[in-house]
Amino acid sequence: MVIDDLRVMNPIKMESKGVRPIEYSGGNTLANYTYLRDVRYQVRAHFIFNTNRPDLAFDRNENKHHNILKRSLKAGGRRDIFLGARECQGYVEPCVFGEGEGYYDQTEEVYFGTMVHGINYPDETGRNEMEVRLWNPVMKNGVIHFIRPDECKLVRKVAEIEMKAFTKENVKPADELLKEIEGGGES
Repeated sequence: MVIDDLRVMNPIKMESKGVRPIEYSGGNTLANYTYLRDVRYQVRAHFIFNTNRPDLAFDRNENKHHNILKRSLKAGGRRDIFLGARECQGYVEPCVFGEGEGYYDQTEEVYFGTMVHGINYPDETGRNEMEVRLWNPVMKNGVIHFIRPDECKLVRKVAEIEMKAFTKENVKPADELLKEIEGGGES
């Protein structure tokens, strides 16, 4: 899944919180974290199948993946999502992109500086490296248009890692998953 556009619906607000992180070596620590507050987005995305994984070609059925996604959205998602950190859980529901009034709809441009776009894993690149992709997003009239992962010019190696093995034994085919979702079975 690749994000095409993100529409910011609520004003960007932040709040600081004092947190006591777990100290495994003992003692007390107090840290101040800054969190986004009252976040609401509309997201538009599309599928891109990973051609670096010919072993997963058996599962490239866009129609079935699309139907699974639609049913999952209606149910609030299949997995928990987080906005940056585990304690910042998000909630998912279907929407019509562009519908409703967004706080920044009349704001021409907002520059965010250099930010993380995503992470490249070996199964996506064919290299035994984990890399971070950086970019300079600009919000125009409330919408941030995402460049494709392969269009990111700022890419930095994070670590050497091996490609994860995905097989029919540890990946549920879309056909099987769709039948479970349609039939109300376990996923």
